[in-house]
Amino acid sequence: MELGRRDFIKGLGMATGGCVLCHSMGLGELDKAVYASSEVAMLVDVSKCVGCWWCYAACKQYNGFPETIMPDPEKPPELASQTWSTLFPVKKDGDWHFRKQACMHCTEAACVEVCPTGALSYNSLGFVQYERDLCSSCGYCVEFCPFGVPQMESSKVTNVGMGKCTFCKDRVTNGQQTACAEACPTGAIKFGKRSELLEEGKKLVEELSKTNSQACLYGENERGGLHVMYVLDDSPESYGLPVGGQLPAAVMVRDGLQLAGCALTGLAVVGLGINYIVAKANTGKETKSEAKDEK
Repeated sequence: MELGRRDFIKGLGMATGGCVLCHSMGLGELDKAVYASSEVAMLVDVSKCVGCWWCYAACKQYNGFPETIMPDPEKPPELASQTWSTLFPVKKDGDWHFRKQACMHCTEAACVEVCPTGALSYNSLGFVQYERDLCSSCGYCVEFCPFGVPQMESSKVTNVGMGKCTFCKDRVTNGQQTACAEACPTGAIKFGKRSELLEEGKKLVEELSKTNSQACLYGENERGGLHVMYVLDDSPESYGLPVGGQLPAAVMVRDGLQLAGCALTGLAVVGLGINYIVAKANTGKETKSEAKDEK
């Protein structure tokens, strides 16, 4: 499927305007009360993705990033400081299959765990939010994310901050779905309450499993539960997903060093305390000895 730049943006206009053909999901504003006390998520069904790239373009348009022509699956755009959502293409038996690739918004997010300034934190709706003004550009989030999502700024003027999917915070906290979910013409991306999408994902996998033993649900438990879950028609590895969403060994080492550091700090404090007590006792003895000598 090939589209020129004009057709691509025209199609995007239809998608973001809510006039998407073959889209059965109700678009527009969602009931805020429904999501006020529940974690939200997205469910991505790769079997419904046709590789139209509208989710990719909708993300760029919503966040004010430069427009682009429809990407070539042979050379897909990688995640970058101004590319927060893309597609991970897989060619099987001569046909292209795609997985939406962006921040997974983990319940136990490595980026949040290692962020020293609090720039990355958990929103009450479950996703990982980012406050650019607090970012120190340390790069820890880039180094330790098991999904390779955060990307540092590449500006020639400044290198402050990083870029990643924000889960369309301004939209979802005001009762709207994410821009990518709204733009999807086939319903491959669904937005809603995580608990409901989790059940829907399980049912879809159960149905797919009747004809495909490789079908699986990714994101139910990985990293404590992802807020971007996938219904896959093949193994997670084939779609570039780490099994279990495990942290790199470096994080384990860092955690061990932190514990060791805390232990050493504690021992140092105890040691100082003992030294103080001993020194004070010795000073007392010396004072008494000097008093006796004077007599």
